[in-house]
Amino acid sequence: MNTDIVGFEPSKHEPGGIEPSVAELRTSIMTVLPHLYKNNSEAWWLLGTSHCHLCEDAKVLMIRFLAVQPIDYSDVDIADFDDTLMMQFATTIPVLLTPTRRLNYPFSVMDLQQLLS
Repeated sequence: MNTDIVGFEPSKHEPGGIEPSVAELRTSIMTVLPHLYKNNSEAWWLLGTSHCHLCEDAKVLMIRFLAVQPIDYSDVDIADFDDTLMMQFATTIPVLLTPTRRLNYPFSVMDLQQLLS
C-alpha cells in the first residue's frame, strides 16, 4: 500500500479499511495533479478516463447542467493518477467530486442540482 499520498487511507473495500473523506480524496488528487489546485481547488471534478462510455454519458450530463448552472468544472483522467489512487476509482468511474461531496454514477441533472444546496 502506498502511504506517500497525503490524506490516503485504505478504501473500505480493503480489509480493515475505511472510505476516505472527500477532502482527503481531493488532497490526494491535488498531490498527484497539482495543476488542479492552481486552477481552482473549489472546482467540481468529473473523474473518468478515455474510452469509458459511462464517463462520456456523465460528461454530457455535466455539459447540460453547465448550460443552466455555471460552475467551475474540470474533467480529470484517472490514468494520470498513481496506481494506488487510480485503483480507488477504477471500478466506480465516473465519479463527481465537489469540494464537499462525492457522487457516483449514475446521476441525473437533478442530482447535480441538489449538490448546490
